[in-house]
Amino acid sequence: MEKLRIIFMGTPEFAVGILDTIIKNNYDVVGVITAADKPAGRGQKIKYSAVKEYALANNLNLLQPTNLKDESFLAELKALNANLQIVVAFRMLPKVVWEMPSFGTFNLHASLLPNYRGAAPINWAIINGETKTGVTTFFIDDKIDTGAMILNSEIAIEPAENAGQLHDRLMLLGSETVIDTLKVIENGNVTTTIQEDDAEIKTAYKLNKENCKIDWTKSGEEINNLIRGLSPYPAAWCFLKDKNEELNIKIYEAKLVSAEHSHETGSLIASKKEIKIAIKKGFIQLLSLQIPGKKRMQASELLNGITFSDTAKVY
Repeated sequence: MEKLRIIFMGTPEFAVGILDTIIKNNYDVVGVITAADKPAGRGQKIKYSAVKEYALANNLNLLQPTNLKDESFLAELKALNANLQIVVAFRMLPKVVWEMPSFGTFNLHASLLPNYRGAAPINWAIINGETKTGVTTFFIDDKIDTGAMILNSEIAIEPAENAGQLHDRLMLLGSETVIDTLKVIENGNVTTTIQEDDAEIKTAYKLNKENCKIDWTKSGEEINNLIRGLSPYPAAWCFLKDKNEELNIKIYEAKLVSAEHSHETGSLIASKKEIKIAIKKGFIQLLSLQIPGKKRMQASELLNGITFSDTAKVY
């Protein structure tokens, strides 16, 4: 059997966990491709991707093309003489790139395909109240996350788990699944399953300001799932109005409290140590949040330095 010569493509922390496992299992990674450096944060300092940081620390051959169809990049890619490419949280590849290696190009996606194709599968699984998710490896084709599936692995979503915690567990599961996928490719006994589309398939839409905003008229479960599914990043948010001030607040952790009450939906009820928001059939107790100009803090910490009026509300 021909020895695998791998090119790895990825950008965020999730991809680093997979790349590290491939290296530690002594596979030959002949090149790493990641996003171009870009300015980030208030100072607009140049920021390296997590994968670039890892590649530099481990002396891996690194490419950062801005255009994946550029002739000089394609020539560099070909010169690496890889026979397999692995993609984890990167970007859509042109056909000329994914067709290049003899064993093809496979992707690891953090969902049980065909559900949650798209940019934010970990977040949407929690937001939609799923009780299980997983990872899938599949051969890339010309659409997004639609290729023939190789392997998948399933995991239960814990009732209070947030997106950050699930991300870390899926990174471990993904690492194991990629190694298992490499073994079946090495042994020449890959079998694939074609993804079947139907109207019930759920999509992992890109997260934006609009779909991260809390709608306090929804059920307690839906609100709590949104907060969990967006924590710690990018965080669920809403407006808080008190007296003549309107703040844009982020909520990282909350607890659903079922109770009968006569408060208007969205009313903020604060004691010395607790902040609760009135919703239908109960309250959302805010445990961890951030107000403009301050760091993330526990509700009890925030209440040490701020007092809310009886007319405070969120929307």
